Amino acid sequence: MGSVFLNILFAVHMIASLGMVLLILLHSGKGGGISGLFSGMVETFDGSGIVEKNLDRITVILGVLFGITSILLFIFQK
Repeated sequence: MGSVFLNILFAVHMIASLGMVLLILLHSGKGGGISGLFSGMVETFDGSGIVEKNLDRITVILGVLFGITSILLFIFQK
């Protein structure tokens, strides 16, 4: 039972970590970034695009998931 739980937890941790890397690379720097390709001319009142805001939200969610799985893997290690 414990081994299956650890394997699932490790798989979720790996997916979260790879997703974090990809999403961070998609974020725009000073020059616009890859996310600017998808947002087009649609911008909100504060100047950031809708796609950029959604990218920020997903990155935060994956960051929290990564943190939680890191702590759980540390607690339940053999």
